[in-house]
Amino acid sequence: MKKQKKLCVLFLCSVGLTGTKYGCGGGGCGACTVMVSRYNPIQDTVLHWSVNACLQPICSLHGAAVVTIEGIGSTKTKLHPVQERIAKAHGSQCGFCTPGMVMSMYTLLRNNPQPTMEDIRETLGGNLCRCTGYRPIIDGFKTFCDTRISCQNGDGNGKCCMENSNSHNNESDISGELFSMDEVLPLDPTQDLIFPPELLIMRKQKAEQLCFQGEKARWISPADLKDLIKLKAEYSNAPLLVGNTTIGPKMNLKGTVHPLVIYGGSIPELQAVKWRNNSVTVGAGCSLSVLKDILLRGTEELGPEKSRVYQALVQTLQCLAGKQIRNMASIGGNILSANPKYDLSSILAAAECTLHIVSNDLKRAPHKFTFILQLQYEFSLHSEKLNVNPCAFQWEFVSAFRQSQRREFAFSIVNAGMRVVFRHNSNVVENLDIFYGGVGPTLVKARHTCKELMGRKWDEKLLVEGTQLLEEEISVPPTAPGGREEYRKTLVLSFFFKFYMQVLLDALKPFKNEVPQGNHSFQVGRPLVTQKLNKLVPETQSSSDPVGRPNVHQAALQQATGEAVYYDDIPSVKGELFVSMVTSTRAHAKIIFIDASVALAMSGVITFISAKDVPGQNRRLWFNNPEELFAEEEVICVGQIIGAIVAETREQAKRAAEQVAITYQDIQPAFFTIEEAIEHQSFFDPKRKLERGNVEEGFEKADHILEDELYMGGQEHFYMETQGLIAIPKAEAGEMELYVASQHAAYTQEVVGITLGIDSNKITCHVKRLGGGFGGKVMKIASLSAIAATAAYKTDRAVRCVLERGDDMLITSGRSPFLGKYKVGYMNDGTILAADITYYSNGGCTLDESSFIMEKALLHMDNGYKIPNLRGHGLVCKTNLPSYTAFRGFGGPQGLTIIEGVLHEVAARCGLPAHQVRDINMYKDEKCYTHHKQLFSPRDMVRCWNECLEKSDYTHRCLSIEQFNAHNHWKKRGISIVPLKFGIGFSKGFYNQGAALVNIYKDGSVLISHGGTEMGQGINTKAIQIASRILKVPMSSIHIKETCTGNVPNAAPSAASFGTDAVGMSVKNGCEKLMRRLEPLIKKHPQYTWQQLVTYCQKISLSATGFFMGPHTSVDWEKSEGNAYYYFTFGACCSEVEIDCLTGDHKNIRTDIVMDVGRSINPALDVGQVEGGFVQGIGLYTIEELQFSPEGVLLTRGPSQYKIPALCDVPPQLNVHLLRNADNPHAIYSSKGIGEPPVFFGCTLFFAIKEAIAAARRERGLSDSFPFSSPATAEKIRMACEDCFTRMNPLDRKVKTKPWTINV
Repeated sequence: MKKQKKLCVLFLCSVGLTGTKYGCGGGGCGACTVMVSRYNPIQDTVLHWSVNACLQPICSLHGAAVVTIEGIGSTKTKLHPVQERIAKAHGSQCGFCTPGMVMSMYTLLRNNPQPTMEDIRETLGGNLCRCTGYRPIIDGFKTFCDTRISCQNGDGNGKCCMENSNSHNNESDISGELFSMDEVLPLDPTQDLIFPPELLIMRKQKAEQLCFQGEKARWISPADLKDLIKLKAEYSNAPLLVGNTTIGPKMNLKGTVHPLVIYGGSIPELQAVKWRNNSVTVGAGCSLSVLKDILLRGTEELGPEKSRVYQALVQTLQCLAGKQIRNMASIGGNILSANPKYDLSSILAAAECTLHIVSNDLKRAPHKFTFILQLQYEFSLHSEKLNVNPCAFQWEFVSAFRQSQRREFAFSIVNAGMRVVFRHNSNVVENLDIFYGGVGPTLVKARHTCKELMGRKWDEKLLVEGTQLLEEEISVPPTAPGGREEYRKTLVLSFFFKFYMQVLLDALKPFKNEVPQGNHSFQVGRPLVTQKLNKLVPETQSSSDPVGRPNVHQAALQQATGEAVYYDDIPSVKGELFVSMVTSTRAHAKIIFIDASVALAMSGVITFISAKDVPGQNRRLWFNNPEELFAEEEVICVGQIIGAIVAETREQAKRAAEQVAITYQDIQPAFFTIEEAIEHQSFFDPKRKLERGNVEEGFEKADHILEDELYMGGQEHFYMETQGLIAIPKAEAGEMELYVASQHAAYTQEVVGITLGIDSNKITCHVKRLGGGFGGKVMKIASLSAIAATAAYKTDRAVRCVLERGDDMLITSGRSPFLGKYKVGYMNDGTILAADITYYSNGGCTLDESSFIMEKALLHMDNGYKIPNLRGHGLVCKTNLPSYTAFRGFGGPQGLTIIEGVLHEVAARCGLPAHQVRDINMYKDEKCYTHHKQLFSPRDMVRCWNECLEKSDYTHRCLSIEQFNAHNHWKKRGISIVPLKFGIGFSKGFYNQGAALVNIYKDGSVLISHGGTEMGQGINTKAIQIASRILKVPMSSIHIKETCTGNVPNAAPSAASFGTDAVGMSVKNGCEKLMRRLEPLIKKHPQYTWQQLVTYCQKISLSATGFFMGPHTSVDWEKSEGNAYYYFTFGACCSEVEIDCLTGDHKNIRTDIVMDVGRSINPALDVGQVEGGFVQGIGLYTIEELQFSPEGVLLTRGPSQYKIPALCDVPPQLNVHLLRNADNPHAIYSSKGIGEPPVFFGCTLFFAIKEAIAAARRERGLSDSFPFSSPATAEKIRMACEDCFTRMNPLDRKVKTKPWTINV
């Protein structure tokens, strides 16, 4: 049991089974899902479980069968229906999460061949996807449901989407079908893999103690309970492990080492389940999934009134972690971990459940759950079983409550369990138990409150007194770990009020999670166009012409089978080493001394590299701003790379890097926030300004002047595949090959060349595909590549660099936080005459791309609105945080959101509907000029706006929302609709170019190389469609191998939604060159087949470079004018939400999007980009919150702290419509770039939430205008819905202390 292979996922990679992906190391993403099957001797059957391979120790799998993605099907043999359907339904974009999704669904089908939609929702709850938006994954998987679904847009009841009155236009050229279920493989359970008979025989034999000895650790699996007790007595400090979901993440991510581990997962006594007198006793080794199934069975047998405890526990278990974690985590481990964030203890304690503890002499003693109050992270107790009573009394009520950052698959901020027993046939309280988790280091019981309220009537007086008593008894000090003390204190009171109301009226239940479904429509029957003098020349499209059709992603099947290769899937090179970064722990300090001696003495460590080891330049200039590869004399942020350890294995490099000691001398000042940067006047150059009209004159003419500000937080990329590469030195001429996850291979090549001091022609960068990029793999990967290349240069051995999730988040940073301060002059009807906006972004410690990001924000500050007098200033703040970088949308969403915030606030001040104010200010003339004097036509933007109003049934729904809000005091709904004008291409004109190489081989096959990067957006698929049209060969005859700087040099980055435009036009150009060469031959021999035409005997060059010299775009910032963009993509989006005013929770109910993508080259890919971008926007505007300590340390460094949207966050109704008859004479086949614009649509949820909060505030006699920043987290929503509970902690009683986090 070698240390580096102790986990299942690492072992699988070591034996070449790379389909199982390593995404986070903590069971928080689901990318590593595999199926584990075990024979259960108690049930005498084989059980199948989906588990996280990153937490599954190899030793725990003794006697089990493990099935990976490779085991269920492949493109070389036969696909499994799950693999085929997720691919055909367009459920795979970057593909990194796809094997995990497939294995979760496969496991479900092994257990239940005819699942319900709820089964699918629960199964995929532990799988994250950053690309698709989840809807197409559900579309593919719901075809397995035992329900007749006529199309992917069906309502789940067998009803076709075409039967819905508002679903589709009846025009003949409008389609809603993105994939067909014709000729798909049927699910045949008889063809599934059988459980190995030898394992079945082995498991039926008498159990024996097993011992596995590794380099530094020993693993013992006891034979039975008696053996376990004996071992625990002998090795009292050894942890007892079953599911490894608590100990595992600490070992993986925090470096915790246990010399001895005792495994209790194979002991039958700990798996036993016994029913007695309507109560159930469950073995402590049973998983949480087993417990949930048991409780559901008990609920069904006892009925709703007699199973209230069971129901409350099931409600809690449904939201606790993901399915894979629940399959692994044991009940005993969850309880004895005593983590206040774990939800089960509060409800188990309130329900007076008992935990049976077995002692060293095998004596058993039942303990009431209150003993957990004194327990904190103690593993020495030997819990054997849990006894749960069903709450069978008519006058007994029990409820569980929780609030978390994300409704599912997230630790609770506060959880509670409450139980009340009334005297028979009365409302007098006989017994009351209230427990809270998350308000102290352990579970907290409100003893005094419960004691005082016993004997009282359950009425309003009890509510008032109980609230006051709880406010006095339960304290959350300002120094409490995790912060949010006011919010947590408010939740304590809100949960009690909810319990009071649930007992009285069975009201105020939590939101129900649903799966996303929806309608989509797009135009078919496209014209073939040529581009001459901007005129479109239509021709009849051949049925063999793939352009405009929803073809499946070119690599979808390989991604669904785990065959798709990512950089870390490449087999190890002989002698390969691993590199791990040594980063700064100080925000601003002088480096006094670096001591790597301890690390260098460790086993397997080869060397330590730093600035002195760089053979070329350690410091380079980026637009006249210095960038250091390794910090040399001074560190300027926490997470800055100072050096790197090179070792034989991943594990050795990682552990040794932690042992490098650095002596610092702090330098003042060190500051992190935009406000601090303004105070210190710390800004990067250049400072930008744009102006239209005369702002001062506009203010003079206005009826009203408003001054306010809007803050928008940053965002982590959270691509599923972390950054990394393999650097391989070659034997001659100093050549270096890099297999790298980069969106800009040419820039990586350039930086590596500068670092090594060698020419670019000796460095070749290969990029097969990325597991997500979103702008985050443009700049930072170049530095990481240079470090790995330096290590390879020094050791003369191949070096692999794979960042752990936490290090990736710390080092590479993400989207810039923005603060917009504005002054606006407006009329009584909402018309805006003048606006003066100053944008501040937090750029971090170096410039990176922050100046370009700010420029994009300023260039989008008008959105779709004709504000006659408009001025914007842009300042990038220089702080001591890791430098922020490109992220999907660049600065567009920030610039757009702040102007939308202006209009929203103007509407509130005027007492007008926000959509009316937006409409009155919109560009509407046929020819309009932006505020930077670029001519454009807003016709299609207005069409999108009007269609969105119609398709969303906006007017009728506004009335319905008014009625809902009038009848619901504690829940409110809001709706918002916004237009969009988004510039496509780079405002720096030299980036607007593309190149390709097209080779035709004598067998007729075609190989294309281009400068773009495939990262899920489908650029390769579209390139193949374009080539197929021109060459008139089937798509199956065309292949794209990789992006390679040796084939296509000096390529621009795949960014700015310009990839298809640049690559598509260059591929088109290359193919047209070839067809011109073949044209005489075609005319001479019209009967020739394609293979006959391309024979090399004709002496025709069958290799051509294609080039696209894009438009010259630029802005004269002194004159505030210039054509900044190639063209504009338009759209409109409407979203409706419902908020819980007592907890701050919200549910996204419905979203309708109308998008102008011109004439889509591939509607399925474009719809996927719209949905995926929008769901990323859901995260940006509602739940994704980066937290920094007052010392500038990033606290949210993994999926357990940082939450991206999961399945439960996507609106159940997500409808996307591509605008009909929309042309774009500027781009390839009249299409439009679509990757970035939809992210902004997430703001509709933000403003809808703000509308819902305003409705609650109006009802309470408060102002419609209130400070509210993005993201709209549960905490912000709750505290904005001011009421008697939020006011019970007045300002004059607050103690000023150092905050837990700061707003950067």
